[in-house]
Amino acid sequence: MEQGNPEAYHESKLYRVRHSAAHMMAAAVLEKFPEAKIAIGPPIESGFYYDFDLPRPLVQEDLDAIEARMKELIDEDRDFVYEEIAPEAAMELFADQPYKLELIQDILQRGTDEYGEKSAEATQLSIYRSGGFVDLCRGPHVGNSKEINAKAVKLLNVAGAYWRGDSNRPMLQRIYGTAWLKPSDLREYLDWMEEVKKRDHRRLIRELDLVSFHEEAGPGLAYWHPRGGLMRKTIEDYWRDRHLEGGYDLVYTPHIGKSWLWETSGHLDFYKEGMYAPMDVDGQDYFIKPMNCPFHIMIYKTQLRSYRELPLRWAELGTVYRYEKSGVLHGLMRVRGFTQDDAHIICTPDQIESEVLRVLRFSLSILRAFGFDNIQAYLSTRPEKAVGEPERWEQAQESLVRAINAEGLAYKVDEGGGAFYGPKIDLHIKDALGRSWQLTTIQFDFNEPERFGMTYVGEDGFEHRPYMVHRALLGSVERFFGILVEHYAGAFPVWLSPEQVRMIPIADRHIDYAKQVEDQLRQAGIRVKTDASDSRMNAKIRDAQMMKVPYMLVVGDREAESGAVAVRLRDGENLGAMSIADFIVRAQAAIKDHTQA
Repeated sequence: MEQGNPEAYHESKLYRVRHSAAHMMAAAVLEKFPEAKIAIGPPIESGFYYDFDLPRPLVQEDLDAIEARMKELIDEDRDFVYEEIAPEAAMELFADQPYKLELIQDILQRGTDEYGEKSAEATQLSIYRSGGFVDLCRGPHVGNSKEINAKAVKLLNVAGAYWRGDSNRPMLQRIYGTAWLKPSDLREYLDWMEEVKKRDHRRLIRELDLVSFHEEAGPGLAYWHPRGGLMRKTIEDYWRDRHLEGGYDLVYTPHIGKSWLWETSGHLDFYKEGMYAPMDVDGQDYFIKPMNCPFHIMIYKTQLRSYRELPLRWAELGTVYRYEKSGVLHGLMRVRGFTQDDAHIICTPDQIESEVLRVLRFSLSILRAFGFDNIQAYLSTRPEKAVGEPERWEQAQESLVRAINAEGLAYKVDEGGGAFYGPKIDLHIKDALGRSWQLTTIQFDFNEPERFGMTYVGEDGFEHRPYMVHRALLGSVERFFGILVEHYAGAFPVWLSPEQVRMIPIADRHIDYAKQVEDQLRQAGIRVKTDASDSRMNAKIRDAQMMKVPYMLVVGDREAESGAVAVRLRDGENLGAMSIADFIVRAQAAIKDHTQA
């Protein structure tokens, strides 16, 4: 359900249909609430929205009524008429609309048009009229409302949205809707949305007893339950093992540091709003860490380094804390405390290209092991304001491009989109629903080596500045876990499943045999539990399926006598009787094969 190329989407009929549908919706809202104040209403991916300042909160009945009236307006054969208008006339036209007036005044002050684009003389604005509704707008729109298929339009929900994204400004009501060219497209999209809801990690982590959040104890902080904790251990163990095999060393660093550390790193200058308030320790300010990199640098500086030691590859599963506003917290996807799978590569200039290629290949290998094969790279290059010599930037960017090309990855370039301290590669994966998620970042840093005075002694006997690359592969364990939950809809591959086998004794007299089998499986490295409850067999099977356990082993008199198990899969398939030894071979093969569900 993706739009594809954003530029092509902006030029498409679908974009114009959605933009026009937003105006039809706003017209319907103003009929129902004549005192409403309108803000902005753009098309977005898969739909549109419009923000309103309304006299009361909307309920579902309001949404239904607005949608019904909106469709009537569409069928009224209304033309969309473009007009240019002088700012003074626009201010008079929108005299009772304070949000529009603010936009007009900003346009005049900035010397840009209403979409923020530079204008030599911002003396003309544009509006669109459709029936009795008029909006400050550049378009584009359809020519006539009949070009909108009313049967392919649906209002979805209402959410709160601060005016201009500022939490100090009024909270508006944002109505989301979607519009398509054909009713069949709408049905397909709504079916897709239902699947998104089914896979919502916030629901699944609760139902599968993996993770919880407790507002009363602190919002945005995850509590890992035993089942979730076991999955997390599996992920982290794999991560550590692969890093050790890949030539990395593991480090562990503190959770707090003196203000000097963050002043030197620049975080207090550039990132203070995302940091928690300092705590006084012995009369000095300490900050809880939002990043791990300054601590790795402190380890580097404990001794004089030689070119012979480089490259150094240091990795850490380091828990960091960042202040996120309550309104943006979203389950595991946006939290205030998370474990970043950090690594820093410190090397000489002549090592940088091979190291970048190495880390890119390593990242791709790890992501594919978790079931993500559709991967795209994004390259962000030098912005206007940047630290570090231009030749360093050029060398770094070229090394990134050559690494991407060597792996045959599709990539897009964000010209000038790099951080001030270095260019970067971002890797985006697509999940089972085709949604894109940014995971790996490979980020050059010309800033912190300079700020902290990092050096190494070169072959010539003189001190030189090393190159440093930040690399977060999964991004954070919490967010990555949430993505995994939604990608697999909770039915994880066998190797990741917190419970790989559920023993199901048919009657109480079969519990002892089930426990004996459980012991054999556990000795073989298989995660297994026995359901010794007094529920009936079918209820036990149903419960195991609800918990998405890959294998259910049913045992009764026949199995106990023959030393066998009756094997069922979570999708309902019955594999029949199997010896314990044969099942162990099957399960171990599935665990070894990371792709097997």
